[in-house]
Amino acid sequence: MAGYSMDKEDLSRRLRRIEGQVRGLQRLVDEDTYCIDVLTQISAVSSALDSVAVGLLDQHIRHCVADAARGADPAEAERIMGEATAAIARLVRS
Repeated sequence: MAGYSMDKEDLSRRLRRIEGQVRGLQRLVDEDTYCIDVLTQISAVSSALDSVAVGLLDQHIRHCVADAARGADPAEAERIMGEATAAIARLVRS
């Protein structure tokens, strides 16, 4: 079971909102909107995606990593923690 399954509806709602923001960006470009206004909206979309990513990471740590740490297989726990570390590194780089 995915770590975010309990919050799946909230996650879907947030992603649909971001999808709408991206469609709005396309309209701004189609309408030759001032560059700074488009960049401001891109920043807003990026922030919204970052927020979703941090929330997913939080759920992953609380569910998947915690379950693996409590489990009997140390190799699996190490693998799951390595995945979480790699995901954090990707978020920090972006």
